[in-house]
Amino acid sequence: MIAGLDGTLESRSAEGAIIKVGGVRLRVFMPTSTLSALGAIGEEVHLHTHLHLREDNIALYGFSSIEELELFRMLIGVTGVGPKAALAMLSAMNPSQLTLAIATGNIDLLSQVPGVGKKMASRLALELKGKLESAWVGAAVSPEGNAEVIAALTSLGYTHAEAASAVSTLPDSPELTVEDKIRLALQQFAAR
Repeated sequence: MIAGLDGTLESRSAEGAIIKVGGVRLRVFMPTSTLSALGAIGEEVHLHTHLHLREDNIALYGFSSIEELELFRMLIGVTGVGPKAALAMLSAMNPSQLTLAIATGNIDLLSQVPGVGKKMASRLALELKGKLESAWVGAAVSPEGNAEVIAALTSLGYTHAEAASAVSTLPDSPELTVEDKIRLALQQFAAR
């Protein structure tokens, strides 16, 4: 399996890029976040990759981070979610936002992604919620200094995913005290 590539960016399109590795040019499909981070034509690039094999197609998918790659693999592991839908989700939201949307069961937000309907969004939330909560949400969304806020919200009966979601939308201001952050988070819950 091809786990990654280092090469020269030859061209790019809306869905991916051509990377020259040695004397071979590879078409690599990628989310817009990775495409925008590639740099200029002719520059060296490093990508983490997933080789997707089907009976009638072989495709290479590239990502700028291991987190994006792992989330992509989790997404395509869900029944009915193919690589194109997974790329669309990763293009519409960054990995933290997508993880939170799935972990909190935010079907409305997920179904706004082109190609993802309510049925697929529900399936994603159902099949991945537990995996993402334990593997991603606690580590990726609990920024330093907000652990107390998350602990306070969970002691009030909110799930860890709900608390982490509320905390991730708080303004990043050093002037806010823990009490201010808890109050703002509670206001968000009240507004829902």
